[in-house]
Amino acid sequence: MAAIVLAACILTYSVGARYFFKIPTEWQDETAVFLLIGAVFFSSAFVQSYRGHVGVEAIASLLSPRVNRWRMVVVDLASLVFCAFFAWKSWTLFIEALRDGYTSNSTWGPPLWIPYVLMALGMTLLAVQLLMALVSELAAPPEAAR
Repeated sequence: MAAIVLAACILTYSVGARYFFKIPTEWQDETAVFLLIGAVFFSSAFVQSYRGHVGVEAIASLLSPRVNRWRMVVVDLASLVFCAFFAWKSWTLFIEALRDGYTSNSTWGPPLWIPYVLMALGMTLLAVQLLMALVSELAAPPEAAR
C-alpha cells in the first residue's frame, strides 16, 4: 500500500512540477513503475495465502467436494509450475542485469536489476506460497475438502 501511495504522490508531483513550474522530471515514471512492480509482486503471495485471486466460483459450486479438491490441486500445481519458471527467469534476468550493468534507455537510466529483483523475490514468494497450499491440500483428509 505504501508503494502505491508513494507512486501516486510521485506522479502527482511530476504533473504539478511540469505544469505549474515547467520543471522537467525524468525520473518519476520509472520510479513509479518500480514501486508498482514491487507492490504487485510482493502482494501476490499474501493474496494467495487467502486464496484471494480471481477465481471461477460457479464451477466449484457444481463439483462434488472430491472433484473440487482435485481441481484445486491441479490448478495449484499448474500455477506453481508457471510461477517457479517465472521466478527462475526473473532471477536469471536479475543476475544478468547486475553483472552486465544494464540500465533503462531513459535519460535518468536507473539500473534494471531493481525491477528484476523485485519480480524475482515476489515470484519466489508466490511459488513458495503455492507449494505450501499444494502440500496442505494434499495432506488434508478427503472430508476436509472444500
